[in-house]
Order: sequence, then C-alpha cells, then structure tokens
Amino acid sequence: MRYLFVGLFASFCCSAQLSLTTIKLSSVIEETSGLEYIGNNLMTINDSGDKAKLYVFSTEGDLIKSIRFYDLKNKDWEDLAADEDHFYIADTGNNYATRENLKIYILGKDLIPEGTIRIRYEAQKTFSKESLNEFDAEGLAVMGDQLILFSKNRKTLQSELYVFPKTKGEYTLSPSAVINTEALVTAADYNSKEDLMVLTGYDFRGVQYFYTLSNFKKNGFENIDLQRYTIPVKPAQIEAVKIINASEFWITSESEAKGKPRLFHVKLER
Repeated sequence: MRYLFVGLFASFCCSAQLSLTTIKLSSVIEETSGLEYIGNNLMTINDSGDKAKLYVFSTEGDLIKSIRFYDLKNKDWEDLAADEDHFYIADTGNNYATRENLKIYILGKDLIPEGTIRIRYEAQKTFSKESLNEFDAEGLAVMGDQLILFSKNRKTLQSELYVFPKTKGEYTLSPSAVINTEALVTAADYNSKEDLMVLTGYDFRGVQYFYTLSNFKKNGFENIDLQRYTIPVKPAQIEAVKIINASEFWITSESEAKGKPRLFHVKLER
C-alpha cells in the first residue's frame, strides 16, 4: 500500500510549559518503551533487552503482574497502541537499518495473539549496517481503521509518518507526511475524542521533548499543527506516552544513571 502526499511541518511553541509528578517503577521494566491502559491500570513493554512480555502496573507505580508470550518474539519492541478491540505491539526497532522482519503484533483485549502485520519501507533497497539511517521507528498510534508509525530518523532529525491498515497482512510503506521534530521520535499516542496526537523524542544532546499535534484528523496531513515542549527532567530517556485528557498525560522513562525507571504525570500549563 502506497501513500503519495509528503509535506514538511514545524511550529515550535514556547508560551506554555510542562509540570511533572514523578513515580518510581519496578526495576524489571527498566526499558519501558510503550504505554497503554488496561482497565484502571497501565501496561508497558521492555524493548530488545527482554523476552516477549507485557507488564501491568498501577498508576501509583506498583507492579501488578507480567504476561509472557511463548509464540511471539521480542526482537525490538518499541511501542504499544490500542483501540476498542485490540492491542498492537510495534516490533519495529531497527537501530542499524538491517532488519527485514519488521512487524506489528495484533492482540485481542484478552491478550491472545490474533495476527501479524508485516511492513517494509519502499525507499529501503539495502540492509547493510548504517548508524545514521531513516528506517528506524518507535512511535505507533491508532487512528480509526489505520495505524500511524512515526520514524526515528537519525539522518535528518525529522519524522516520517507512515499510514497503513490495522489488519493483518503485508504492506510496503512510503511517507504520508514528514514533520520537522528536530529530534528522534520515541513514542506516539492518539485520542479521537480530543483529536489529539502526541509524541515524545530527544535530540543528540539528550534533551527530552513532548509534542502535541492538535486537530490532527481535522487538519489533515497538509496542515499539521506541531508544538514542542521541553520535558524538564534529567537524566532521562522518555520512550512511552499515554493521553489522559487534552492537558494531562502519562510518560515513562527508562532507568538512567543507575536509577529506577519512572512514571511521570505530566500537565500542560498553558
């Protein structure tokens, strides 16, 4: 499946700021790299350093349980997304552009696997090791009957948006838009009620960023309203985000500097 429109957008905001409340998490989720609601709790994954597991924890940070999958493989899990009927696990980490097995696992709300979406990038012709490449992706969100994958482009510090069906199959991806994040995108979430897409990312200096893309569906890819805010926390590597409402969010950071992973309640102060 191919999408033809490509645009470039940037509009950074400095008139608002973020306030954070910090909650420590269990060290077993030291590489927390995705975030979704499951009932009244939150669910996360570790990335390539772990087995194929989901972790459920409370909003107070207490680990409730882990779920192991023996018929799935965690090559490099990077994000979680969900709709009313399914969870989607993005096994799309591709640090050196060498992978030929990029996929998204589909799970029912009972956490039983129901199929696999396999993807490849139309622009990628070779799979030789390349540190600064455009074929890594860590942000996945659901919008209607589609999934949107945001690239982690180390060449340009921009992010390509790839749109494809959320049904099992094989898809060849080309960008529907390009946004000038000036950072490496690490997570995404979309809320249809608010028509709000949010992202997290960081630059090569280690500065962490939070992005809002308001009226995302209404504006369309031709008029993306990208606003960027600095996340006031160091050291950190933010790799997961979940929308609570239009001004409140959950984000998690991997363990850094021998500390524990953390859950942050984020409020956007306008």
